[in-house]
Amino acid sequence: MRPRFRDSGHEPVPGFEPIPGAPRLVLGLQPVRAAIRAQRERLGAVLLESDSPRLEAVARFARDQNVPRVEVVGRALLERLSAGVQHQGVAAFAPALELTALDSLLEQPEFVGLALDRIQDPQNFGAVIRSLVGLGGSGILWGEHASAPLGPATQRAAAGALEFATLCRVPSLPGALGRAVEAGFTVIGLDASADRSLRSFELQRPVLLVIGSEHSGMTPGVRRACTHLARLYAPGPVESLNASVAAALALYEVMSRKSN
Repeated sequence: MRPRFRDSGHEPVPGFEPIPGAPRLVLGLQPVRAAIRAQRERLGAVLLESDSPRLEAVARFARDQNVPRVEVVGRALLERLSAGVQHQGVAAFAPALELTALDSLLEQPEFVGLALDRIQDPQNFGAVIRSLVGLGGSGILWGEHASAPLGPATQRAAAGALEFATLCRVPSLPGALGRAVEAGFTVIGLDASADRSLRSFELQRPVLLVIGSEHSGMTPGVRRACTHLARLYAPGPVESLNASVAAALALYEVMSRKSN
């Protein structure tokens, strides 16, 4: 089995010393609460803009979970740390995310998850992760090139779901999909112009749903690696759905049928 590797998602800020063992910056009320719940004493710090009642509730929660450093630092520092990402007056420094090896995903006989092909918008990437966790999906994988980073903007859009998702970043998405097919997975690429609907497929094996870029869809190599192409709905005046909406609808369709 390949070893796990990590993603920090945080760049150094002048005048602020890095917190050992917790390089990942998390911004926003819901993402920080989720980080506290998931990481507890492993968090390096929770930093607050003020001691207002709303933020004091976050501070109490952090102290209750044995976060070692909880302090008010003021808005100026949070603005420098966030670099334009909305922070809602609170930030945390967390351990780097652990990314799961592809082999671990391929060993799951009941796997139902997503593969993202060049989703570069952090808002879409984060929203897809939120849908995956909310609908009980098994995991998500994506290629390491031309994809949104797992930085503060993606974490903010995921609204805390990133702390609980099974994440797998691969050097080559077509290669990873090929290995999934060899392992017995049904790999279905979503394509609005496909002849068959997703609902028409019998899905008895592990399933991986592939979401392509909103602008150009799946790359040729990814398309060829799919076992099937499927549309979500009958062709209409709107050419395609937002990537995160398509991911949520497709995952719900598959999850609901596998649970019946």
